[in-house]
Amino acid sequence: MALQISATNPEHPALLLELPWDVPLEEWPEEVLVPLPRGISRHVVRYARAGDEVIAVKELAERPALNEYDMLRDLDRLAIPSVDPLAVVTGRTDQDGNPLESVLVTRHLGGSMPYRSMFETTMRPATMHRLMDALAVLLVRLHLAGFAWGDCSLSNTLFRRDAGAYAAYLVDAETGELQPRLSDGQREYDLDLARVNISGELLDLEASGALHPSVDPIEFGMEICNRYRSLWEELTRTSVYPAGKYHYIERRIRRLNDLGFDVAEMQIEHANNGDTVTFVPKVVDAGHHQRQLLRLTGLDTEENQARRLLNDLESWMATQDDYAPGDPLGARPEVLAHRWVRDVFRPTVRAVPLDLRGSMDPAEIYHELLEHRWYMSERAQHDIGLDTAVTDYIDNILPKARETLQPTEPVPED
Repeated sequence: MALQISATNPEHPALLLELPWDVPLEEWPEEVLVPLPRGISRHVVRYARAGDEVIAVKELAERPALNEYDMLRDLDRLAIPSVDPLAVVTGRTDQDGNPLESVLVTRHLGGSMPYRSMFETTMRPATMHRLMDALAVLLVRLHLAGFAWGDCSLSNTLFRRDAGAYAAYLVDAETGELQPRLSDGQREYDLDLARVNISGELLDLEASGALHPSVDPIEFGMEICNRYRSLWEELTRTSVYPAGKYHYIERRIRRLNDLGFDVAEMQIEHANNGDTVTFVPKVVDAGHHQRQLLRLTGLDTEENQARRLLNDLESWMATQDDYAPGDPLGARPEVLAHRWVRDVFRPTVRAVPLDLRGSMDPAEIYHELLEHRWYMSERAQHDIGLDTAVTDYIDNILPKARETLQPTEPVPED
């Protein structure tokens, strides 16, 4: 069989053809590889450069490779946080004509961290709780979309900083199945696998001395179940309200918005006696604040970053002379939002030197600057202004942080 490259973008095959597909992946020469840390994997995984992109290359059998490629494309269409599939390469042979395994090629997720990289220094329990929150949100989003993961674990997840919290991304869809709707039994099976896998991974860290002494691996494995069930209940439960109390429905929707979810469809039924109204959120889409910020500004961020930037945007808009909500003569919110991006957001981020940013994206940098401004203002007992906070952050915070930064950005585990 001749070498075949199935790719999502016409540019990718031309870039990928330059890689040494006739060499087993574990023997690839150093000049084509990117020296990034790799996690534990049941497959051979290497990181390479294709044009301007850093890619992850995973060697596995043809059928699983094609299946995972298709599954990742489906998740992308469903807007589920996961690695971006670029190509599948099949029909590989070595220089003697012996067959080699196929490979799956995905794009490196910028700013992401595999959990083992995060435990290189002992992680505080509070940070671990945030990781569990992120993983619970990811698993709920997958289940709402009808995706049964079949192998939920810390190892198969990537984490990105998200304004003091974390956002979780699926990195391995090899065992996944997509269905119109998951049964309770299918969801519970996924959840039980997550509990066992996470406890096992934390026990492994404990044995290596990388786990905080106050952390119980078994209890933390159970925590993913508790956080998942609380979120699932809030997103899907049926509410019964007194007839006429429609503001109760609005309050429920706002609570879902605060959690970062939109109600895209709902079912409302009146009781036969007319005394009560039953409300069921039928379709719940994640990314409420992301979509709002993207619509207003064109900035594409994580959910908590979007929430923080929207708060700053609203505060800034209130200081503008032409801000007049409800007044047809006032500037439209989109106009003010783009002015904020041009005059506030971009100049602030650009003030931070590139060599001091590490793996932080612009939205995370802006969040960090807002946090620093708040701390400095608290100490000074008055608002010190963003410009002063930026200068102090560059002079006194980033140089110290840079000393602890890894020389290369962490990358996905298989």
